[in-house]
Amino acid sequence: MAERSADGPEGAVRAAGRPDDAPVGPPRYEIRALHTATTVTLYQAYSPAIGGPAAREGRFPDAWRRERMTWVKPSFLWMMYRSGWGGKQDQETVLAVEIDRAGLEWALRHAVLSHYTPTLHTDRPAWRRALRQAPARVQWDPERDLALRPLPHRSLQLGLAGEAAARYADAWIVSIRDVTPLAHRVRERVRAGDTAGATGLLPRETPLSLPPGTLDRLLPG
Repeated sequence: MAERSADGPEGAVRAAGRPDDAPVGPPRYEIRALHTATTVTLYQAYSPAIGGPAAREGRFPDAWRRERMTWVKPSFLWMMYRSGWGGKQDQETVLAVEIDRAGLEWALRHAVLSHYTPTLHTDRPAWRRALRQAPARVQWDPERDLALRPLPHRSLQLGLAGEAAARYADAWIVSIRDVTPLAHRVRERVRAGDTAGATGLLPRETPLSLPPGTLDRLLPG
């Protein structure tokens, strides 16, 4: 959800959840993102009162509420689905937030899966305790196509609270860009039936390699 107010080292592994005999296609659970060797781009959508200053100053303004959980998404199209192409109330400004890749890895190492999974958690009470204490949580939602229809494979949604939210706002951010005009251009191409043109405008999101074990506690199976 968006607030109302977005290659690894040799030997790294990818998040995968596809059995060997499944049809060729994206793994069910995989982090795909626009990234460099040192940064990852995440998306969020805010009201202009927050999104505008954030993009101009490269940091979130004082009105950004640090005490609440903030959700970030590496999928541009999932953000379009969530924000209605930047058309929903208080989500009119779509931001691309480029953060330190090490920050994302820290958040994932300290995250708990947002729903109880018997194969990962000792029992439901233990999972609830871990969820309350964790500074980050992970959920996997269906990826979206250009028509914003759900796809079989999943996209990462990462919730940051407490220490993770503070690190995100104060230490991890490299740049913040207002990509609302891009969202509108892609939407216009989609509505015109120009699928190839719309696809050509999309950020190039490729599988993100992570240190071995990073997602071991975060894949539902």
